[in-house]
Amino acid sequence: MKNSISKILPFLLIADLIIPFLLAPTYKGYNHLTQVMSVLGNSKAPLHLIYNIWLVLLGVAILISTLQLYPIVAKVSIVISIVLFSVIVIYAIGGCILSGFFSVGESKNLETFSAKIHGYGSVIGFLLLAFAPLLIGLYFFKISNGLLGILSLICFIFAIGFFVLFVMADKPNYRGTIIAFEGLWQRLSLLSMYLPIMAVCIFQK
Repeated sequence: MKNSISKILPFLLIADLIIPFLLAPTYKGYNHLTQVMSVLGNSKAPLHLIYNIWLVLLGVAILISTLQLYPIVAKVSIVISIVLFSVIVIYAIGGCILSGFFSVGESKNLETFSAKIHGYGSVIGFLLLAFAPLLIGLYFFKISNGLLGILSLICFIFAIGFFVLFVMADKPNYRGTIIAFEGLWQRLSLLSMYLPIMAVCIFQK
């Protein structure tokens, strides 16, 4: 049973990207391309409670998995392990658990206390998680797995690029352009961040 949660984590991360597609049909007018996933957790969404509970459970699973992975990475590099542990934990708390307890509105306007907690927690969590692929890439290089190291660095480049597009998406200057596809950029940035984490869970040294 050692590291059992970390072995399950890849499936949970995949589920995090799939679940919005399962819940969205109940929310009339929801658009995956232009709306972020957390909109499904606002009080007007019919299944918002399910999505918010999912975020909390995902956050807890990530925390447990990170605790299990920490000593494995630490055997190779304590510095990488500490920094990687920190960014993933902050994402689990800010981007998942707090986001589940404090739902956002239908838009990104931070008009309520709950929306502000959600917004700041998510932004900080997402921003830091974008560096997880870089750290994991360095880990793979240190264990002489060059292929996964290179793929992780590629994911890092994509994660940063998609995150920048995600931040730019709601700016008035880009309204009506492909850059305005906020939901798409969020999903692609998360995919780029998740893939190396999934890899390090599966290919533990």
